[in-house]
Amino acid sequence: MSRVCQLTGTRANNGMAVSHSHIRTKKLQQANLQQRRLWWAEGKRWINIRITTRALKTIQKKGLGAYARSLGVNLAKL
Repeated sequence: MSRVCQLTGTRANNGMAVSHSHIRTKKLQQANLQQRRLWWAEGKRWINIRITTRALKTIQKKGLGAYARSLGVNLAKL
């Protein structure tokens, strides 16, 4: 399974690790993904979803249904 947030689509970012002697090597900055079971009030059911912690904070603020609608995600397919 790829490391992609199922709600926002966030994925890994390419970056550089810079040492003390300024030698630059490539590294991947992975998204902080968590497997969560969230209650979807409009659908009246639980949804198992792999989601970033940043999206979890937004869900606590706005609600799962409202946040999914703003992103254009159909929760019935998850």
